[in-house]
Amino acid sequence: MKKVVNERKDIAFHIKMFPLKMHPNAYDKARAIVCEKSLSLLEDSFEKKQLPAAKCKTAAVDDNIKLAEKLGITGAPTLIMPDGRVVAGFRDAGSLKELILKK
Repeated sequence: MKKVVNERKDIAFHIKMFPLKMHPNAYDKARAIVCEKSLSLLEDSFEKKQLPAAKCKTAAVDDNIKLAEKLGITGAPTLIMPDGRVVAGFRDAGSLKELILKK
């Protein structure tokens, strides 16, 4: 995503935290990231760095889990395109741009 955003200033991503139960501590990490509204904490979590405990009370992560269940999303990453297409699984920058720009 970073590469796409760096190359195309007209493309933006809205990230929703959807912790999978199979990943230990994912829920707590997601809450910490949401509370801090921190992209750097998200990047730290991908690098398996220790994250601080959540500093707020939020239902955002629970709401995201409920929404994913309602939409039938079971894995991450999952992209929901502006036209409603749902695309599951990792994509490299070139593939992401193709998907986004496909009308």
